[in-house]
Amino acid sequence: MSMSLGQPHQIQYWLLKTEPGEWSWEDQASNGGISKWDGVKNKQAQNYMKSMSLSDLCFFYHSGPNERRVIGVVQVSRQWYETGEKEGAVDVRAVGLMRQPVSLKEMKEEEVLKGFVLFKQPRLSVVPVPQSIWEKVCEMGGGYESCD
Repeated sequence: MSMSLGQPHQIQYWLLKTEPGEWSWEDQASNGGISKWDGVKNKQAQNYMKSMSLSDLCFFYHSGPNERRVIGVVQVSRQWYETGEKEGAVDVRAVGLMRQPVSLKEMKEEEVLKGFVLFKQPRLSVVPVPQSIWEKVCEMGGGYESCD
């Protein structure tokens, strides 16, 4: 029987959407790389944020009519905390820019990505990303360059 004490945290993967006019990758990277991810009103999206753990990785996704693409990767640096009545946030740190942004159109064309929550619930600003989908999108984007 194995003990779970001292086991490393199993990294979870997420996708965080932002309108580049409100908060872009350039804003994230120029802000010392760390920002408070807040303003999420949808209960389901908030519940996903409450499920995030330190070191979880998130795709930084530009939404909006002309963007709709994974642009970079951030890491959870502070778990969910209350910021007001029925509101909260997580802090994220820039990890790296995708070598090649991956568009929503490209993702929808990939058979292995069928059923991704991003396609089923397009209005949700925070969605979980299964590891197999994370790996495929990273592969499609040629990985990501470290910001360090």
